[in-house]
Amino acid sequence: MADAASVLIAGCGDVGMRAAALLRARGEAVLCLRRNTAALPPGQPGLAAALTDAASLRALPRGIRRLLFVAAPDARDAVAYRRIYVHGLAHLLDALDPDRLQRAVLVSSSAVYGEHGGGRVDEDTPPAPLAFNGRVLLEAERLLRARVSDRGVVLRLAGLYGPARTQLLAALRAGTARAPAEPPFYVNRIHVDDAAAALAHLLALPAPAPCYLGVDDTPLPLHELYAFLAERIGAPPVAAGPSPPAIGNKRLSNARLRASGWAPRWPETCAGYAALIAAAP
Repeated sequence: MADAASVLIAGCGDVGMRAAALLRARGEAVLCLRRNTAALPPGQPGLAAALTDAASLRALPRGIRRLLFVAAPDARDAVAYRRIYVHGLAHLLDALDPDRLQRAVLVSSSAVYGEHGGGRVDEDTPPAPLAFNGRVLLEAERLLRARVSDRGVVLRLAGLYGPARTQLLAALRAGTARAPAEPPFYVNRIHVDDAAAALAHLLALPAPAPCYLGVDDTPLPLHELYAFLAERIGAPPVAAGPSPPAIGNKRLSNARLRASGWAPRWPETCAGYAALIAAAP
């Protein structure tokens, strides 16, 4: 069955598996590449391989026409990031048949933008990353463009939230979360289901732009989001504190992605979080 796959998802974690489910629901033949395929759901074809091991990728079928690169490093440092996003991406593109590859979508991050003093940011805003993660992802974006030209699409995701991402709620309950009130520090979020839907959408879009921002409709001051969540879960009021480091204060726009035909199921961050809290056991 793997030989018949036309879509390869490299990095089948939370977002990758959600995208795979959407693609399979519309009749796509999907192959998931990950180091350990034991966690794949029944019926989902997989290939156990490592992006950092070029030799392990030789087992890939030659008929792959579309690629979703949703891989994640196993550590949060520059070496691990470059190993996956630059060397791993290069190894994978080397293993695929360039004559058959029609579309390659790379998941990047809004971390490439840096500091904008709370101003509006879109795909035409020049990147200016503040930390290694943004710099390495920008390097990966350039590698993709150099290797596949107009067949490559970058999706720069904002901060993800969803059912399995409860660290923020745990910090609020513990009273350890902090947020500045003045000047307001804006945060940008996207629900994991909306991120997966954006990937499936871009994979099939007839004439995509080179880059899109994946974010919901409501950039929020961090202290307002924390206050809303703390009240919902019965946590103590959030104390004032410094803004998160190396992220940058900005308000992201999803206008280009919306204009392409995508719409978030959860356009408002607070409503999305409220639904998660209500559904929690």
